[in-house]
Amino acid sequence: MEEDEQGVRWWAMVLWALAVGLLARLVTVWMLTGSPLVHAEGTGQRNLKTLIVLGSGGHTAEILHIVEKLNFEHYFPRCYIAAVTDNHSLAKAKKLEEEKAGENAKHCSYYRIYRSREVGQSYITSIGTTLLAMGHAFWLAFSIRPDIIICNGPGTCLPVCVAGFVLKVLGVKWVVMVYVESIARVNKLSLTGQLFYKLHLMDQFFVQWPKLQQKFPRTQYVGRLM
Repeated sequence: MEEDEQGVRWWAMVLWALAVGLLARLVTVWMLTGSPLVHAEGTGQRNLKTLIVLGSGGHTAEILHIVEKLNFEHYFPRCYIAAVTDNHSLAKAKKLEEEKAGENAKHCSYYRIYRSREVGQSYITSIGTTLLAMGHAFWLAFSIRPDIIICNGPGTCLPVCVAGFVLKVLGVKWVVMVYVESIARVNKLSLTGQLFYKLHLMDQFFVQWPKLQQKFPRTQYVGRLM
């Protein structure tokens, strides 16, 4: 009986130590978030594996306009993610790669991910789809292990960025996460932007209007990118 009690106490101490260690790691990651070039793994290397999250319509047009301005030799290889129901974004990304990267376009990767919630879907049924999307995002993040994630607000980027943050917390890899708020957001952040800002998940948070930077001081105003 005493041996059983000792065993229970031992496991309780182990679980307590793990919980404290995880909490300490979480706090450390939050404190270091915001200094990507200092803490990113492989900062001194020539290439950074870049994961780009595509949305639909305007989101894809904006993010690809940003990607087009990147140094393709430095941000390489590039991986693109779009929702399984998005039939156009990956095709646009492939076209951009073929036009700018030429032969090197064959080294790019393209993935599809489940949406957390479709337009018009009830909130009750979206619980299951959100869990499915999170699981899929974690699998992709652990498989790709990017150096940097770039996104601009589609719902697709939420589970991907959460997965990237978990990679940091677990010590698998320090993933630099960059968020660029849509140019359509003049006075108020998008829902995704508000979540990322309040949770302090982004290493770099860019806005394209000075009013937004004044309201949200942890963002950086970069002017209009379109």
